[in-house]
Amino acid sequence: MPGKQSTRGPPKASGAETVRVLLDTAGPTYASESHVTLKDTPTPLFQLLTLSLLLSARISSEIAVAAARELFRAGLRSPRAVRAADRRTIISALGRAGYVRYDESTATRLHAAAVRVDDEYGGDLRRLARACDQETSAAIRLLTEFDGIGPVGADIFFREVQDVWTWVRPYFDTRAIESARELGLPDDPAALSTLSPEGRVAELAAALVRVSLNSRLREEVRGDTR
Repeated sequence: MPGKQSTRGPPKASGAETVRVLLDTAGPTYASESHVTLKDTPTPLFQLLTLSLLLSARISSEIAVAAARELFRAGLRSPRAVRAADRRTIISALGRAGYVRYDESTATRLHAAAVRVDDEYGGDLRRLARACDQETSAAIRLLTEFDGIGPVGADIFFREVQDVWTWVRPYFDTRAIESARELGLPDDPAALSTLSPEGRVAELAAALVRVSLNSRLREEVRGDTR
């Protein structure tokens, strides 16, 4: 008599395998995509602040990343460079990337951010980390004092900086955690971070956010892990 056929489907991918597919499919970080090599030095940290501010607007991440590249290509990589720049230079860089709906307000906010970093932190956001004694909630409070950086912008900044400012790690915001849960990954940040290769927690966080925003990517990841 033939044996009873199994009704079980194919085995589910392990968490580590799902993370591998995520990183291969939906990486890299938004900073890397903006041609920023993050280090614990003043210029890339300011570039990340700029990117976080751009991504905070109700505009596609592709346009925000393109705008960051244009600003950096125009030499606007430091607080002093942005502070000294003609307003038209900033608006033109944003326009070349198609970042036009919020170009005027964003130019104002970028200039204000440069002034604040220069005046309050001596042009060096590492001083913000020292001012909050490397305590994440205090750092979030200081960052959201920048005009244009609300909770969303702070989430972006700390998701991206966590492999450089390791005292922040693990940092997965609500969107990243919900995305992880939908993919069958742990929804506990500490447990989730252990599935990431060393030094790639920020990439994992970015990948989770990307698949939450892009249904095609999400289905691609699901298809590769079935």
